[in-house]
Parts: sequence; C-alpha cells; structure tokens
Amino acid sequence: MHRMILAASLLLALSTSAMAGQVYKWVDAQGVTHFGAQPPEGQEATSVNTSVPKPRPALLRLDSEIAQPAAPLPQSKPVGDQKAIDEKVKAEVATQEAERRKYCENIRTNLAQLQNNPRLRAEVNGEVRRLSEEERQSRMKEAEKAISENCN
Repeated sequence: MHRMILAASLLLALSTSAMAGQVYKWVDAQGVTHFGAQPPEGQEATSVNTSVPKPRPALLRLDSEIAQPAAPLPQSKPVGDQKAIDEKVKAEVATQEAERRKYCENIRTNLAQLQNNPRLRAEVNGEVRRLSEEERQSRMKEAEKAISENCN
C-alpha cells in the first residue's frame, strides 16, 4: 500500500512537470495580450516562465520565540501627506503645461511672421540684417518641426 501511494505521488509529480510545457505571450494588432503553447507565425512572441518555485519546508518554533512580541508593522504615510504631494504634482504639471502652451503660441506667431513677410530683419551675431530667402525657409522648417514635435 505504501509503495502504491509513493508511485502515485511520483507519477503525479512527473506528469505536472511534463504538462508545464513552453508558454508564449504576444500582443496582437488591436493591443490584446494572448498566451498559447505555440507562438504565432510572423509575429514576435516572448517565452513565459511557468516553473513553480518549490515550497519551503515549515519551520518549527520554540516556545520562547512564540512568547516574544512581533515587530511592529511599518506605518504608511497619512492620507493628508499623499493629498499634499498629489496637489504639488498637479500644480507642477499645470505650470509646465502653461509654459508649453505659451511656447507653442510664440513659435506659431513666429512661423506666421516668417510665412507672411518675405523681407524680415533679424539680429544675427549682434548685427541686425535682412534674412535671405534660404535663411527664411530654413527658419520656417525649424519652426514647423518644433510645432510638430511639441504642440499637438
């Protein structure tokens, strides 16, 4: 009887490791994550680690260990502190957004000036002079690039 239980438990352990074959994970074009035993053809998939860690053996405690008080749990920050942090972050984000909007407004105004005035003067190396057509076109491209990168 004892041998039968041992054989059954050994068979169960072996079959579990055999069934835990390779698993693949991939994301389709719609952004949905899939898991499967076979990776899809023509699409990148990553291998998922399916091994289960071995359980640790239970430790016996001595009576003297049980009688000692447990260490206190770490205290979390009060909710008020978190609200103050959240408000500070929101204020910083609002300030950065206002600065970005002002920058975008300025760069769009500059682009409009470049597009509408073919005879512009600018200070270049401390000297005020008229921009050549090549310089004007170059500055228009730079402004358009800055708008596309920073202003939606």
